[in-house]
Amino acid sequence: MGRVIHFEIHAADPERAAAFYTRVFGWRLQHVPALDYWLVQTGEGPGIDGGLMRRRGEAPGAGQPVNAFVCSIGVDNLDRTLAEALDGRAEALALPKMAVPGVGWQAYVHDTEGNIIGLHQEDTGAA
Repeated sequence: MGRVIHFEIHAADPERAAAFYTRVFGWRLQHVPALDYWLVQTGEGPGIDGGLMRRRGEAPGAGQPVNAFVCSIGVDNLDRTLAEALDGRAEALALPKMAVPGVGWQAYVHDTEGNIIGLHQEDTGAA
């Protein structure tokens, strides 16, 4: 059974968003300058952590690849799961398979309702 393992928040002003989430929810955010990405720790115990990233260009509208919070679901085999998702089940590929160096492989699809979901396969050798 696939579980949600990571979320992403896209923001025009990540510093402002980081301050908001810290202030309102007590989340801890750590900037990773090499990726221009903020790791988000939402707390201890049950739950998931995520990331915050700078939105590129204008805020996406309907039909754009990423336009909201994105949850990534852990999978054992990204290629197989991506093929299954695109075989008449998912609306479309949003972003193709890419390496997250030292972490794993990631791809994004639009679900049958047009929502974006991430698919993630752990692989510390990904490059």
